[in-house]
Amino acid sequence: MNEQLNTFIQVAESGSFSKAAEKLFVSPTAVMKQMNLLEKHIGVPLLIRTNHGVELTEAGKSFNKDASLFLQHFQEAVLRIRQGALGSQHVIRVGTSILNPCKVLLDLWNEISDQYPEFKIKIVHFEDDAYTLPATYRTIGKHFDFIVGPYLTEDWEDNLRLLQLGSYRFCFAVSRNHRLASNKTLSVKDLYGEKLAVVNGGKSAVIEGIRNFLTRNHPNIRIKDVPRLYDLDVFNRCEESGVVLLTLDAWADIHPSLVTIPCDLDFTIPYGLLYPLHPSEDVNQFLEIIKEMQSKAQST
Repeated sequence: MNEQLNTFIQVAESGSFSKAAEKLFVSPTAVMKQMNLLEKHIGVPLLIRTNHGVELTEAGKSFNKDASLFLQHFQEAVLRIRQGALGSQHVIRVGTSILNPCKVLLDLWNEISDQYPEFKIKIVHFEDDAYTLPATYRTIGKHFDFIVGPYLTEDWEDNLRLLQLGSYRFCFAVSRNHRLASNKTLSVKDLYGEKLAVVNGGKSAVIEGIRNFLTRNHPNIRIKDVPRLYDLDVFNRCEESGVVLLTLDAWADIHPSLVTIPCDLDFTIPYGLLYPLHPSEDVNQFLEIIKEMQSKAQST
């Protein structure tokens, strides 16, 4: 059932057996067989097959709303069973996305993982969608134990904590066709006459400080407030509209048609391990290992 649910979700998203098959690295015939088995098991048609692709029936639309939850609960149940069977082995679930890649943590862990064979890392993907991200961050501790990324808003204080690993610098990103795209560095004054998108989906003292600094000292820059969290759509819209984007140096390679340029803004934002207010014992042990590693690195 796990495989069938995953296949159904891909078919529903793709609207095509062949496209779903490409994502799953199986044949279209295998996808069709899985869907036939799923419909037989449920007892009602979920899909309408046409020459132009696949559409969901009304029952399929209803089922699609719950399929992801079914799959998630199933995977979590399997994880709990495996953890119980493994006894002393601890699985640490790390969330990852395009804007919040977990490579920083993996690079750290790979240096010392041989010393702690009882810990295993499980990567859990999530989407960078400004409308679902607030809920995603609130589920840290449920669906995954950590997210590795910048601490973008003080609104998170009620739900999570940060083990800081470092800081990111703010930069400006422009379309490759923009007049400033060939610059190696940018001064704030280079943006005079430009529109600057400032993303702030919550209470961020750092981002608000940047906004106030620019408004007070550089009124020739037109500030476009974007009251949401950073997501891929923000990068797409700035590239399409020619608006300059206030971004982070860590996101230099996010969008192939945007150029991220260092600037003279003297502002940074902390990044690190975002974890729940009340972490499990396994997570606490893992945190202590990372803290000890940091301490040793600072003392050398």
